[in-house]
Amino acid sequence: MSLSIEEIFTSFKVPVSSSQKKLIRDAYEIAEGAHAGQMRKSGEAYIQHPLAVAKILAEIGMDTVTVVSGLLHDVPEDTTFTLEDVRKHFGNEVASLVDGVTKLGHLKLRGSKQEIFLENLRKMFLAMAADIRVVIIRLADRLHNMRTLEFHTIDKQERIARETLEIYAPIANRLGIGEIKGEMEDLCFKYLDTKNYEQVKHLMETHYTDREKLLETIVTELKSVFKESGIHIIDIHGRIKHLYRIFLKLKKHDMDITRIHDLVAVRVIVPEIADCYETLGIVHKKYRPMIGRIKDYISLPKPNGYKSLHTTIFGPDGHIIEVQIRTKKMHEEAEFGIAAHWIYTEKEKKSWKNLIFRNSKEVVVKQELAWVNQLREWQNEIGSDNEEFLSGLKIDFFKNHIFAFTPKGDIIDLPEEATPIDFAYSIHTEIGNRTIGAKADGKIVPLNHHIQNGQVIEILTTKERKKPSRSWITFVKTSYAKSRIKKELKKEPFQ
Repeated sequence: MSLSIEEIFTSFKVPVSSSQKKLIRDAYEIAEGAHAGQMRKSGEAYIQHPLAVAKILAEIGMDTVTVVSGLLHDVPEDTTFTLEDVRKHFGNEVASLVDGVTKLGHLKLRGSKQEIFLENLRKMFLAMAADIRVVIIRLADRLHNMRTLEFHTIDKQERIARETLEIYAPIANRLGIGEIKGEMEDLCFKYLDTKNYEQVKHLMETHYTDREKLLETIVTELKSVFKESGIHIIDIHGRIKHLYRIFLKLKKHDMDITRIHDLVAVRVIVPEIADCYETLGIVHKKYRPMIGRIKDYISLPKPNGYKSLHTTIFGPDGHIIEVQIRTKKMHEEAEFGIAAHWIYTEKEKKSWKNLIFRNSKEVVVKQELAWVNQLREWQNEIGSDNEEFLSGLKIDFFKNHIFAFTPKGDIIDLPEEATPIDFAYSIHTEIGNRTIGAKADGKIVPLNHHIQNGQVIEILTTKERKKPSRSWITFVKTSYAKSRIKKELKKEPFQ
């Protein structure tokens, strides 16, 4: 069924104003005109893709600027409407996001599939985006492409699914966006391991009816005891685990579904943190908890910022089931991760820029921006100054590193302002010694050229043995290159 612009408006977590609607509608009309006549592999009009991306962004709580950028993300690359046209109509912020999404779109899974390579590619993916919203738009773009993967050839299905499972889903996980991560993994599972996908799907369908009845019984009983105890519950509902996650658990238990206790869970949403612990006590009073299965992710959150109380209980007739207890804010952060931040800034009627220019450190600390904390915890490479994060939403924990490609697609990790000589020695000492020139993205560059993030560097060498130039020491950045050059220069002259 075709999407309409009205569905985008109703997908926002916080109602949009008339001026915001006008901006989104303007972007839609330009995108629709620019993509006129273009079709997708599915046979539908191309405009359905940017509409779907915009809808995903609105559903996870992103701001108007991000949704507008989602509508326009393919326009400069696939139509005659240029990036400068985007800038002229929508300003620098939207143009910057669209440009960033375009650049990330050029990254492919190339070269070795080793774990180190994949981790570096994930790092580079984030390092190349100056704004976290660029990464989120790209995730929404990839999610919709995965939803329509059936219209591609089998080879392309496998390539895109593997790239998604190894690059995009882990990034969604790192950013705490559980909804996108879970759906991506299930779709990848479907295309990469069809046999096991169908087996797990069949197992779930076979057991789900009984589990659904159990959930209904527990939800009804808990509602009653919560009411008696005077606990205010915002929401209580059942949830089913994603198929790929179930499969990973089944592999550990010889594919015996009866040994997995968290296929389904009851989720309880309460107003405040104190209510979480009080609710936990009431649940344990009603149902006997399983020893060793109580997890406090509020006191000790997961590395990606996830917070919740988990307990496994013996429910009606001794059936084992998991109960998750969290506040509404924790729930939205668990579902939408970093994106949940925009829900709260909109609800508080504060624009992002107004928040940036409030200089009080107390305001920044009070905000307890979940996404800042998530990024800080991710790899201990993030600066400790929250105000630095607020100025422009920069991902600058990689600011001292760049990532460049060899012509074969391998990634070389280098410090900022590194040169082709540093690059050459990082590959092999002999390549460094025999360097006579270099190309960056196919163009000849001087040997003291500062390599830019994401450039493909080709080193030109001579077959004859040669010593490095003494002048190289004055401009190389890596200690390894300096030491190799000095060592070679100290050797006796070639005979």
